[in-house]
Amino acid sequence: MFTDIMSGIDWYDEFVDLEHTPDKDDVIALFHFEPADGMEPKEAAGRIASESSTGTWTTLSEYPARMDSLKAKAFWMDGGLVKVAYPLDLWERGNISQLLSGIAGNIFGMKGVKKLRLIDARLPLKYVRSFPGPNMSMKGIRRMMRVRDRPLTGAVPKPKIGFSALEHARVGYETWMGGFDFVKDDENLSSLPFNSFGRRVRYLARMRDRAEARTGEIKDAYVNITAKVSEMKKRADLLHKNGFRYAMMDVVIVGHAAVQELRDHLTDLGMAIHAHRAMHAAFTRDATHGISMPFLAKTMRLIGVNQIHSGTAVGKLVGEKSEVKAVADILRERISPEVEGTLLGQDWGTIKTAFPVSSGGLHPGLIPDVMSIYGNELVLLVSGGIHGHPKGTRAGATASMQAIEAVMEGVTLEEKAHHARELHEALEKWGAYKPV
Repeated sequence: MFTDIMSGIDWYDEFVDLEHTPDKDDVIALFHFEPADGMEPKEAAGRIASESSTGTWTTLSEYPARMDSLKAKAFWMDGGLVKVAYPLDLWERGNISQLLSGIAGNIFGMKGVKKLRLIDARLPLKYVRSFPGPNMSMKGIRRMMRVRDRPLTGAVPKPKIGFSALEHARVGYETWMGGFDFVKDDENLSSLPFNSFGRRVRYLARMRDRAEARTGEIKDAYVNITAKVSEMKKRADLLHKNGFRYAMMDVVIVGHAAVQELRDHLTDLGMAIHAHRAMHAAFTRDATHGISMPFLAKTMRLIGVNQIHSGTAVGKLVGEKSEVKAVADILRERISPEVEGTLLGQDWGTIKTAFPVSSGGLHPGLIPDVMSIYGNELVLLVSGGIHGHPKGTRAGATASMQAIEAVMEGVTLEEKAHHARELHEALEKWGAYKPV
């Protein structure tokens, strides 16, 4: 029943086998690592595989024989990159938190590595099938909003916090009347003395109904329900009662388990999740340490968000063009591509697609750049870039819609601006300025 193991201090070498061939049902993780000073890369790789699976810091006198088949194996190394194969039985189906506790857990605190970054993980279909994914695909969202081809559009009343509930809703009304589909809370707006959640929802619903009646278009809002789980459910119920189709969460902050819980609750209500990624840069920004944004997006699609912020590459927030494209591919493709050293690829099976969301420092002059990266399948958030328009919010939203039309018509913004006054005024102020 038990296997004797060799006496000694540690056994990290048993977790490295560069001749090992992973099973098709293994979870494969790709890490970048820097060994501790004086430590060989192979030993550091063994520590990563050991600590994230069945190992411990010292040899044991005895252990069950089945543990040999559960050991993770570092099976490929190239410079500072290592791939680790994990037997599927290490992971509880449908429990993304437990997966992260292994491949993104204690290994980041080991003295054996100076730097460690989880770049990506390829998840076998047997594991993927244990998750629900988004309750509506991109096509489903488009049908719900009656928007066929163009990007979906939205804006945050700016400044992001400080408006009363009524002031917030009035800015929202102007946003909707300028042609936008959504009004959005920002990440730190929840329920505050000067802008309570309940009052904001009621005022927004009233303004939404007025905008829908006057435009003949579907209008909605991403209202931030972020709080403890029980309170988020109550807030989601209030949104549903007032006719909203979405709820927004700060998904990194509330955590994967909370998102999973709310995904089920919102599905019962027929609602979608708009996922704000606030706090992600605390662990995604350093290219040599932490967790990559593409992998975070992968986990969020798996557990069921309908859209998640993914960067602009041209706005005020960090995120290179290659990363933005990688996130978009992970969210929108049936089979996400493999890029050596960057992405492991992913077969999503029947998991539905999700929209990438481009936001942060955008204005009408940058819309062609964003659409050249994403195409039309995105949610485009232009906030300060509509409210700062010389003629106000409605004109700014109109200018942004005109910029989208220009791209889809295949003409330059300057050409479009000859007969689009609002866009002309926006270009006079901002041109192609890229904020930092």
